[in-house]
Amino acid sequence: MGTEDKARNLGDKLRGKAKEAAGHATDDEELKARGKGDQVEADVKQAGEKIKDAFKGSK
Repeated sequence: MGTEDKARNLGDKLRGKAKEAAGHATDDEELKARGKGDQVEADVKQAGEKIKDAFKGSK
């Protein structure tokens, strides 16, 4: 996995955590849910990159 991809996924996850925290602070359930969703999306992207790396290494 490229460093760029790792950084982008980490950035997405951190933005999701920030949204979730803001949702907690403002008692905004929708914002909390969007933040959690962003974190899950970043985790899925990260897992996809790891799978690609595994296939590249097995060739």
